[in-house]
Amino acid sequence: MIVQYTVADGIARIMLNRPEKRNALNAEMIRGLREAFDQSAVNATVRVIVLEGAGADFCAGLDLKSTAQTDESDVMEHLESARSLADLFVAMRRNPKVIVSAVRGRAIGGGCGLATASDLILVSESAEFRYPEVNLGFVAAIVLPLLRRQVSEKRAFEIVACGASISAEDAFAFGIANQVFEDDEFDGEVESYVAKLAVKSASALSLTKDLLYHIDGMSFEAAIHAGLYTNAIARMTPDARQGFERFVSQSEARAKT
Repeated sequence: MIVQYTVADGIARIMLNRPEKRNALNAEMIRGLREAFDQSAVNATVRVIVLEGAGADFCAGLDLKSTAQTDESDVMEHLESARSLADLFVAMRRNPKVIVSAVRGRAIGGGCGLATASDLILVSESAEFRYPEVNLGFVAAIVLPLLRRQVSEKRAFEIVACGASISAEDAFAFGIANQVFEDDEFDGEVESYVAKLAVKSASALSLTKDLLYHIDGMSFEAAIHAGLYTNAIARMTPDARQGFERFVSQSEARAKT
């Protein structure tokens, strides 16, 4: 399987399984990823999704050999190819489950897009991010909106205009990566991090993700207004009701001691 999908203990694992091509994205892999994310979105047992790459690298970006890049391809063919990747990124943002990218090795171009379309990014200390499109006379057009939402305007332009390698340390400093773990401890640290998320309230995580991306670009007052509706909805969920009852019970017990 070019994309492996498994579910266990509330965690869906999606693995790019094309290590001989450094997990480069072709049409089949993009379809497989979309199907896996769509399955996880409607699976009530899934609380967290982990996205990772088989082999030494996370993802080397678009497989240009299998992408419509010939002089004979017309604009509609190019649009359709580009749209499949763009739609995947949008679907990841709309997915109600928390998506965690575990980046080992290289994440290049569209591979950076996959990582930054996720909600959280965990990286190994030797990991490398790179947007090399400009070096090919190309444009990092679909991945740029994701990058721009995570770093400053000038930093985003520098990254895509220079096309230089970004270390794990710099990715963390720039705000791209959430956590950096030592290479020999990476798998264990990822498992521990994800396990802690998987025991959180599924409804609380889903509502938080939805609100976070919904308020992007809103004015302060509009964002506060959107938040009040999420606040009211969250109060009515079984998880919140149980959490409130547990908190009150524990507070009363402490007051008696």
